[in-house]
Amino acid sequence: MKQVLRNKDKGTKLERYKKSFFHAIDGIVYTTFNEHNMLIIIPCMILAIIAGYVFNISSVEWLFMTLVIGLVIGSELINTAIEAVVDLETMEKNELAKIAKDTASSATLIFAITAFIGALIMFVPKLLIMLEVL
Repeated sequence: MKQVLRNKDKGTKLERYKKSFFHAIDGIVYTTFNEHNMLIIIPCMILAIIAGYVFNISSVEWLFMTLVIGLVIGSELINTAIEAVVDLETMEKNELAKIAKDTASSATLIFAITAFIGALIMFVPKLLIMLEVL
């Protein structure tokens, strides 16, 4: 089978890795400044990290928190990509477009709920212990 070269295949391997990395950074920057859900996700992430330091969470808890933060942000990035592709195809009301957008955003919601429940399980007992000491 003949290999079809795409625009991303131009340049040396190092040049392609560098371009790929910076395109990924562009996606993060775009989503951070243009998607309103990131205005919720980023402060929650910062609050969780601060709480992790305040409550001196364990390595396993840090691993969990890192994983769920990555999942929430990653799913929001994928959701943004899916919405952009759907909008590229059609800006008109279309039931299939609605299903694609709604289900993509629901993935982020599920990960965010999971992260919130995990944070409650992790931090509420520590908070209660701290309040008993005071």
